[in-house]
Amino acid sequence: MKTAIQATTSTIIGLGLFLLLVFLPAGTFDYWRGWAFIAVFAAATLIPSVYLAATNPAALQRRMQAGPAAETRPLQKAIITFAFLSMGAMIVVSVLDYRFGWSSVPAAVSVVGDVLVGAGLLIAMITTIQNGYAAANVKVESEQTVVSTGVYSLVRHPMYFGNIVMMIGGPLALGSYWALLFVIPGLAVLATRILDEEKLLSLELTGYADYIQRVHYRLVPYVW
Repeated sequence: MKTAIQATTSTIIGLGLFLLLVFLPAGTFDYWRGWAFIAVFAAATLIPSVYLAATNPAALQRRMQAGPAAETRPLQKAIITFAFLSMGAMIVVSVLDYRFGWSSVPAAVSVVGDVLVGAGLLIAMITTIQNGYAAANVKVESEQTVVSTGVYSLVRHPMYFGNIVMMIGGPLALGSYWALLFVIPGLAVLATRILDEEKLLSLELTGYADYIQRVHYRLVPYVW
């Protein structure tokens, strides 16, 4: 129950932050793309969280331990700080792009963007459901084991793959092409995080070195 309350509180706070990031630069509440983006984000986050709260509250608790303060490795603290700031900037630039007409995004493309946002978030949550130790921060716990089935049989970091899908969908959902440029530093940050994370996993997680030999791709199948 405590975890569910914490998750609900975090969702409400996150929703308030999204409202500010979207509608303050928009200068109006008459912005259906903004409302759709927030609704998809909230639904794709809240529904799986409720499921985890009922079936695996420990996994949900790990997912809630996010942000620079939750990281123990200095490099990861810097990475997460940059990632949070970049995401906020991506949203603001996307909204400003739509407001001032820097690029013209058809409504159908924005709907596709919402689908991508929802899909990316669901991939991240499916990863957590399949691997209860898939935390939002980089660490290895004493009872943790390697998961190599399901989405983990395709890439070693399916949660980060979901993040890429969401990063591509976000600007489109909000009506911007220019903000897609944020995907470039986003990929660089994810790659840096993955390389550092795999150093830790190879050293501290039993069986991870063998898993690397079986699943060759870190982030995108047949690419990297």
